[in-house]
Amino acid sequence: MKHKLIVITGATGTGKTTVSRYLTTQYAIQRVITHTTRPKRVGEVDGVDYAFETPASFAHNHYIEHVTYAGYQYGSSYESLYAAWAKAAFASIVLDTKGAITYAQTLGDAVATLFLTIDEPKILKQRLLARGDAPQAVAQRLASPEYQRDLLLPPALAQNATVIANDDWAQARLAVDRFMKTLAVTMADK
Repeated sequence: MKHKLIVITGATGTGKTTVSRYLTTQYAIQRVITHTTRPKRVGEVDGVDYAFETPASFAHNHYIEHVTYAGYQYGSSYESLYAAWAKAAFASIVLDTKGAITYAQTLGDAVATLFLTIDEPKILKQRLLARGDAPQAVAQRLASPEYQRDLLLPPALAQNATVIANDDWAQARLAVDRFMKTLAVTMADK
């Protein structure tokens, strides 16, 4: 069986981590652990949520993509991807849209993209504050050019992405289930 990577992308606060966790618990999808230089949030665990790095250690990994977002470095390594695929045929990763484009270009048909969006923009700010981000950090993130970029589905992903609105998790979860059913059928046909 070929391997498939589910790339989960969209703006901060659209529920990418929620979808990733759901795929892990509901479908046993392996998560590709990404690297970051940002500080841990309350409750985050190194090697589970991210590989938390210093700027010096971050520079020693072999990346498929890496970006600076809101002043911190984020990246995903070949080593993490292959480690996830060694455990199962399906893996998932949470990326910004720029990283999602890089993955789609680098891995081609091995990528299935989920683009998350919100129909009601004020929900995003509420979610960021609810997860414990400082109001000043939320304001900076919402004003960042990266955030503005990630609000829209890039043309480079439009042809092969599944778009899911996540204003309401119960409805979004049903859409994720439909996506997984379609993906499973597609993989079985190969």
